[in-house]
Amino acid sequence: MSREDPWRLKYTYMRNIKHLNLTIDINTYHEAKKNIPRGQVSQLFSNFLKEYLKKKKKEELIADYKSTARSKAMREEDKIWEGTIEDGIEDE
Repeated sequence: MSREDPWRLKYTYMRNIKHLNLTIDINTYHEAKKNIPRGQVSQLFSNFLKEYLKKKKKEELIADYKSTARSKAMREEDKIWEGTIEDGIEDE
């Protein structure tokens, strides 16, 4: 059979999609229903979550950097590495 089963194509396409149920304030629901075009809620929410997660990851990285920068042990290790790098430069 040279043609693929349409159901199989749809199933293959749908494998990466997960369904999510949300509980939101009724007024927010009605406002969203009024202002967001039909069929665009999923894409809008998906984009919102991507941006939110990107922001959270950035905040986490900044917090980790700040805690590392405050660490006395890390400052001392940096001094050791600076000496090592300087030794390598002088050898050339």
